Amino acid sequence: MAENNKPANAASNTPNTPAKTNESSADGSALVTSNGQTSISDSVVSKIAGMAAREVTGVYDLGGGTARVVGALRERIPGGRVNVQQGVSVEVGEREAAVDISVVAEYGVAIHELAEAIRRNVIISVERMTGLGVNEVNVTVHDVHLPDEDQDEQDSESENVTRVQ
Repeated sequence: MAENNKPANAASNTPNTPAKTNESSADGSALVTSNGQTSISDSVVSKIAGMAAREVTGVYDLGGGTARVVGALRERIPGGRVNVQQGVSVEVGEREAAVDISVVAEYGVAIHELAEAIRRNVIISVERMTGLGVNEVNVTVHDVHLPDEDQDEQDSESENVTRVQ
């Protein structure tokens, strides 16, 4: 799939080996080849890791309590978007990246299996999209989302709407 994203002449001009890395910038990684340099900032790796973690079945949300409250407020603001970096912290070095992810798990999911699935998906996504090796993905489960919590939130929202009218 990654080969389909390359320009037509890229395969003939570059060797079939990974890019060599020999220096890093302050906020990311510099991949240096004979054809030029590619810098990848921490925020790029953080977004990729956040999206990869959200794709895993059993992840209800990312982040701890405060981050989730701020995220919920941001989503209610017109034009506000989901912060895909919420609950994700990364350190990007010359050749590798380390990722810390905080999640809220769905009730009933085997947490150890969820953590492994998150690790797998984050490693695959970050390595495929950036060329950086991922040396660790630390997963912290901050909470478990219970099915009746959604109903409680909907009830309180409808009460607030009724009071305002």
